[in-house]
Amino acid sequence: MAINTTRLDRLISEFCQINRKKVRLILAQKRVYVDGQLAIDIDQIVDQFSYVVMDNKVLQNKTAHYIMLNKPIGVVCATKDEQHKTVLDLLSGQFEQKIIDDLHIVGRLDLNTSGLVLLTNDSRWSERLTAPEHKVNKCYQVVLENPLTPEYIEAFAQGMYFPYEKITTKPVALRIISPFQAIVTLTEGRYHQIKRMFGRFRNPVINLHRYSIGQLTLDESLKSGESRVLSQSEVSSIVC
Repeated sequence: MAINTTRLDRLISEFCQINRKKVRLILAQKRVYVDGQLAIDIDQIVDQFSYVVMDNKVLQNKTAHYIMLNKPIGVVCATKDEQHKTVLDLLSGQFEQKIIDDLHIVGRLDLNTSGLVLLTNDSRWSERLTAPEHKVNKCYQVVLENPLTPEYIEAFAQGMYFPYEKITTKPVALRIISPFQAIVTLTEGRYHQIKRMFGRFRNPVINLHRYSIGQLTLDESLKSGESRVLSQSEVSSIVC
């Protein structure tokens, strides 16, 4: 999702359907405010959430939305699907449709994985969250068909080579909490990565549930399929 920024003069020119020479004059006449501050620089960069006013007329006033959802198994992380219910379908009735239509999904989960999914219309936030260089941890609770042994811990920590993609996974932390249960923490999101890593031991994953991303933990009060808006402190805590 590309970061949605533009120059102030371009925004005004496109909104008012005037050429940029006229925009220069408008700015010189001190008729434009951005986020409550007088704007006079034509090179000023604004984004999709900048509050832009000209001659007391609002040119842009878009609100950022940040939502956490407890995704059930059997629901797809997609905007549309002909066979399955989508995470956006789950938001209907909880949020206005115009808000839902503007959202994109941050950190998808596959059909048979449950847990924390984030949705937003802020591409800057989602890009910083998913960019590999920020190394944001994603934590999963895993239930296995066969018992776990200490050798799993070292194998996950070393990373595993996937010949199909010709890549080696980054180190993954695995903590055994019972013979058939583990906590897995990773910073990547390779295709079916956790299931494939356990597959090296011929140990099928029975249940996979994501409960945290960065410092943000899935709200325990949210039932499967429920969602809520993130607080400002939650939004800030998850960004590196």
